Amino acid sequence: MSFPELETNRLELVQINEEHTQSYFEIMSKDEVTKYYGMDSLKSIDDASKIVKSLQNTYESKRGIRWGIVLKETGDFVGTLGLNNLSTWSKKAEIGYEIHPSHWRKGITTEAVKEVLRYSFADLDLFRIGAVTYPQNEPSIQLLRRLGFAKEGLLRGYLYQNNQSHDALIFSLLKREWAKKPPTSV
Repeated sequence: MSFPELETNRLELVQINEEHTQSYFEIMSKDEVTKYYGMDSLKSIDDASKIVKSLQNTYESKRGIRWGIVLKETGDFVGTLGLNNLSTWSKKAEIGYEIHPSHWRKGITTEAVKEVLRYSFADLDLFRIGAVTYPQNEPSIQLLRRLGFAKEGLLRGYLYQNNQSHDALIFSLLKREWAKKPPTSV
């Protein structure tokens, strides 16, 4: 199965490869990005390289899909988003995303997530997309609500970061909810 590259008005969602390692490191070494990510900031380019390889293995083993977010206008790699814990058999996955702070509040994440939701429900025929976020991550919570996700509850001690456990909120969007009001084209 070839990697499903996706496209929106402003973005290309591409397979992450070694070419993206430096840009990935620049994003994931920023504390403001990893603060609510569930992992510590990257300390070396070697760490970034290992994660990039891991993301490729996750796709090859059909456990998830992680796209690089590339701006069409400049060709810049500005973030990633993906489907984690993907199960086409049980028709579900969890979505996650991060973007370089210089591109926050420009609608890029919303545009990318809308396209991945379309792909998930229309092409993969998934039934449920979940999302887990820190209760303090208000921008992510607002994005999920804006896209129709419903808050399901609190997962106590679900995330472990900086040598301590943290609670998380769980959200979900079902295919039937998305189909009633699919996002406008991106």
